[in-house]
Amino acid sequence: MTRLVNKTAIASAFGRAATTYDSHAQLQRESGTLLAKMIEGREISTVLDAGCGTGWYSRAWREKGCHVTALDLSPAMLKHAALNGCADCYLEGDIEAIALSQKQVSLAWSNLAVQWCSDLRSGLSELYRITRVGGCVAFTTLAAGSLSELHTAWQAVDEQSHANHFLPFTQIQEACHGWRCSLQIHEITQYYDSVISAMQSLKGTGATHLHDGRKTSLMTRQQLQKLSLAWPQKEGQFPLTWQLVCGVIERD
Repeated sequence: MTRLVNKTAIASAFGRAATTYDSHAQLQRESGTLLAKMIEGREISTVLDAGCGTGWYSRAWREKGCHVTALDLSPAMLKHAALNGCADCYLEGDIEAIALSQKQVSLAWSNLAVQWCSDLRSGLSELYRITRVGGCVAFTTLAAGSLSELHTAWQAVDEQSHANHFLPFTQIQEACHGWRCSLQIHEITQYYDSVISAMQSLKGTGATHLHDGRKTSLMTRQQLQKLSLAWPQKEGQFPLTWQLVCGVIERD
């Protein structure tokens, strides 16, 4: 499935979040931990961290003794990663058009980045192409049903879409068709004290950006009140639920 995705706007949104990203990236840490468990025990010497962000996992792979190339669409994110010495090489670019020749790395790692691809199969094919035979592609993405509380709350305010809709799990499975692939789906719920803290967390990781490049407008006090009342609360907390998909594709 091909979607309209404004890559320039995405790069700008994540660039603006570069300095706040790590303090709000609980989901990214948790998803990376789950993905790493799926490839435990493998011999990995060279890694492409595709959609590296601030370089958290680039650094983690480098500390394990791997040669790491960090790839990101956002120059600001790459700069942040480089300033912290997270990788051996830095490459500004798009997962759907990676400027590397084929069979370069033993692991193509992509943690919560391929959901920004115009076409998931296209992005995964590029990761597969640059992976050596015997290596693997390891990725996480988000599936339909994510941010259900946010969608429900906004329906009480207006009829516009204020949050991204992600691919159904069946379409993610289809994007992996023809490869030896293992997929897991996890439901992860985070809890916040208020609507504002939930929205700040999303904004802090660039996740309030909409796929088509349309900016989310600032909320009025009345909208905020309506959101708070309509948000499905749990014991006084404001939950945000994610449908997380972890996948490993064997490179044959």
